[in-house]
Amino acid sequence: MVCRGLMLVLWRAGLIQLPAVRQRPPNPLATRVRPLQTQVDCTPITASLRELGPLSFRQVRRTPEEAVFNSLLESYHYLGYAQPVGEQLKFIISSQMGPVALFAWSSAARHLGPRDRYLGWSIEARRQNIRFLAYNTRYLILPWVHVEHLASHLLARMTRMLPAEWEKVYGHPVYFAETFVDTTRHRGTCYRAANWVFLGRTQGRGKDDLTHKPNRTLKDVLGLPLVSDLRERLLRA
Repeated sequence: MVCRGLMLVLWRAGLIQLPAVRQRPPNPLATRVRPLQTQVDCTPITASLRELGPLSFRQVRRTPEEAVFNSLLESYHYLGYAQPVGEQLKFIISSQMGPVALFAWSSAARHLGPRDRYLGWSIEARRQNIRFLAYNTRYLILPWVHVEHLASHLLARMTRMLPAEWEKVYGHPVYFAETFVDTTRHRGTCYRAANWVFLGRTQGRGKDDLTHKPNRTLKDVLGLPLVSDLRERLLRA
């Protein structure tokens, strides 16, 4: 790949002539097939938390239910479904009345200014311990579910079980959770109600920025320690 890249640079600069392209194999990363739509019972659920009854949290990554999760996220989350990278977990939360919410988690961004300043870790400590952070990529209360205080209740329960669930799949726990909140659409009320901390704001440049100028919406960065001795665990290098 390095040689191919160099040849393309030389060709674009007019220094060498390459033969015509004979075929363009499909790039599965660039042209992902969207999740198929799944039929679910959309009967409105209007109740109190007590009336909702027991709630089950099912980790569905690499199970037959993963297709249902992907479909619901694609259909009802304003950002749609996006394939996570790195380590990842997916949860469907259900009551006796049916599914009520979805959580998607993945590996955390390697560089995130507000988070890194909050933790105060060194470059070496970050390199060694970034795997102990989890990023909440999606959180969705299904649109036909209307239960007061449900969002913060589920978030609090989810983060309490997250370290053990992560260890079941990947052989290590996570000690810190983070997420972004687009304040042009949401206020992040349920996160704050579940004791997440405001860490700062993004610069609106994205991870592949080349211009050093904002090109997208600024977002609040929120974080939550999942263990009491967070810094002792994460500052070790």
